[in-house]
Amino acid sequence: MAKVIIFSGAGISAQSGISTFRDSGGLWDEYKVEDICSAGCMQSNRDETIEFYDKRRLDIKDKQPNKAHIEIRKLQQKYPNEIKIITQNVDNMFEKAGCSDVLHLHGFLTSIYCEGCGFKEDIGYKKQRDVYNLCPKCKRDMLRPDIVFFGEMAPKYEELSKELQDCEFLVVIGTSGNVVGVNSMAGFVQHSILNNLEPSVAIEEELFSKVLYKKATEAIDEIVEDVESFLENI
Repeated sequence: MAKVIIFSGAGISAQSGISTFRDSGGLWDEYKVEDICSAGCMQSNRDETIEFYDKRRLDIKDKQPNKAHIEIRKLQQKYPNEIKIITQNVDNMFEKAGCSDVLHLHGFLTSIYCEGCGFKEDIGYKKQRDVYNLCPKCKRDMLRPDIVFFGEMAPKYEELSKELQDCEFLVVIGTSGNVVGVNSMAGFVQHSILNNLEPSVAIEEELFSKVLYKKATEAIDEIVEDVESFLENI
């Protein structure tokens, strides 16, 4: 397991032009979150849910990773066995930047899977039903976006827990702490950095060794310097 975990939320992708349901404008204003991103929506609102994620998939097609993604990729390439990238984001900005083995806790936007048999495939930026109407493996109409909806279990949390067991340095970038509790994560480690635009009521900043309230693209050089200094001296 890696000694350094870089844990990110929507804030790291904001400067790549990717918005979330908390932002005004864009796709999220056209839909109700409970209709297209809540447990059961594939049963109660299947067509609109598929349509929404088709649009989200297309929306990230031309989006590009920013300086924060790229510097993290360089760090991972320099220390391939010591850096683990874990994100709440479903976009592919880390992958576009060249990062490898990224743990996506809440799913991956370009992927679809079958609730019936577990078949999974990355369809890129295509519309789901332009690729498959039925699952090619079990022939049932149970394909869905590979996204963890609100109210659903997030199976990748178990992998997060395992990674935290060996973590010695935690970097948290661009998250409110409302979904995944970063306070408890910071309690596991001796060294930690919090980088957000502003304080969050859900995060106890005194639990972190260093706090940087600025854009991820502005904080990343200092973050990289601190991580490299830690890794060079262990």
